[in-house]
Amino acid sequence: MPEISRFLGIIISMIYNDHNPPHFHAIYGDYKITVEIFSGIITGRFPKRALNAVLEWFEMYKTELLEDWELAQKHEILKKIPPLE
Repeated sequence: MPEISRFLGIIISMIYNDHNPPHFHAIYGDYKITVEIFSGIITGRFPKRALNAVLEWFEMYKTELLEDWELAQKHEILKKIPPLE
């Protein structure tokens, strides 16, 4: 899974040619979630503080996430997205 961002011990990634709807994956230790880009629907479990950080980052970078989704569908190199600061 290509990594597109990393912050606070959280790894954000996308899978090439993954299924719709557009989404990204986040991993924090043994926890894993999937976040749909258009709806914000979350699948999986995360500690509350880590989840809040991912959601804050997600709100800031929706456009960039959609751009990376399109690149992933074409098997092109994904762009890194800045971490949450």
